[in-house]
Amino acid sequence: MSAARTRGARRLLLGSLAAALALTVGGGGTVAAAPPSAPAAPGGLREVMFVGNNWDGTADVIEASGDFARIGRINVIPDRERRMWEIGLNPLKLAFFLGIRQGPGEGHDQFVDDMYATPDGSAMVVSRPSFADVVSIDLRTGALNWRFPVSGFRSDHMAVSPDGTRVAVSASTSNTVHVLDITTGKQVGSFATGDKPHENVFTADGRHLWNMAIGEVTTALDDPFWDWTKGDRRITVVDARTFEQVRVIDMRARLDAFGRKDLSDAVRPVAFTPDESKLYFQVSFFNGFLEYDIATDRITRVKTLPENPATDPDRTTWVNDSRHHGMSMSPDGSKLCVAATMDDYATVVDRGTLREGPLVEASKPYWATVSGDGRSCVISESGTDRVTAIDFATGRKVASVSVGDHPQRVRLARVPADWTGPTSR
Repeated sequence: MSAARTRGARRLLLGSLAAALALTVGGGGTVAAAPPSAPAAPGGLREVMFVGNNWDGTADVIEASGDFARIGRINVIPDRERRMWEIGLNPLKLAFFLGIRQGPGEGHDQFVDDMYATPDGSAMVVSRPSFADVVSIDLRTGALNWRFPVSGFRSDHMAVSPDGTRVAVSASTSNTVHVLDITTGKQVGSFATGDKPHENVFTADGRHLWNMAIGEVTTALDDPFWDWTKGDRRITVVDARTFEQVRVIDMRARLDAFGRKDLSDAVRPVAFTPDESKLYFQVSFFNGFLEYDIATDRITRVKTLPENPATDPDRTTWVNDSRHHGMSMSPDGSKLCVAATMDDYATVVDRGTLREGPLVEASKPYWATVSGDGRSCVISESGTDRVTAIDFATGRKVASVSVGDHPQRVRLARVPADWTGPTSR
């Protein structure tokens, strides 16, 4: 840590106690920070993409197709000083904060993991791992609307319901998923998961919510012999209205039955077919993905993707156990797009033949989603701070745009048609 950064941290952590006592401290509830956002502009809404710059503490808003040009930028940690006071006064919170920095943050604080827009386009809802919370930020002013501290000490991936009214967030250190009203930040339900809940996905009809628990990914016990130390890794499916458990899927037994005892059962990013009959998923340490038939409850195919000869074979060097991390499917279900994170490429795979297209060079691609017009796969290149679009039809790069430091999640959203950025930035 630099001397300047050390001095800054001391100023944040050692200031007046009176100021610290004014903070709101606690977990599991909402904290109002500003009046609710105003309705969207009369001009209507425009489709955009939110890009979370994890180490910056910002989110870029870019065009959802075409040249993917940047429209504006949002500071997602306007309350940073206040949060740092709170953390500094609580030794346990401080320990986890620093642990996140040295563990999953790769030496950096994690200020934005995931983000969505409210249905009216007036606010961005963001999960902030290092601050262990979810906040709503007014897109016009940049001010906080509400804050929800998650249980435990770290927030992670989110998912928004098909109607846009609820958002689910993984509280990764408490093995819990909270489901919040996206407008008010009030909790409407929660459920228990396996160890270290990660990705969340609502089914298209909104009836079910799937959570993938990936277990412990920050230890150096990455040799297959130590796999048993990684914890309880499973998929939990709940009723999205009652939050009662509907199904638990432990991929260990399915992988063993398929003849792949060598693969981890830590399910990473996933993609459903349009009819939700099949699930495609990545697992820790594997350069490829698997196909799972939901009705028959069995793994049916596996695809191994090329290894980059330059990739360090030492598994402890792979970020959070994820050799490949990022997957999306074309709207017609014919193509899969895969982010080969540690192998520094992305590729489009034909779902029928499982044949990959060109390997598009990319620097530590961390996520893959679909453009607004459905024609492109959009990946975040966390190694070069760019977002890149790859044509589903040709498998070729069609656009690339510069964003902030360490982009990760990219999500489609809607904002007011005349929006260019918060007025207070």
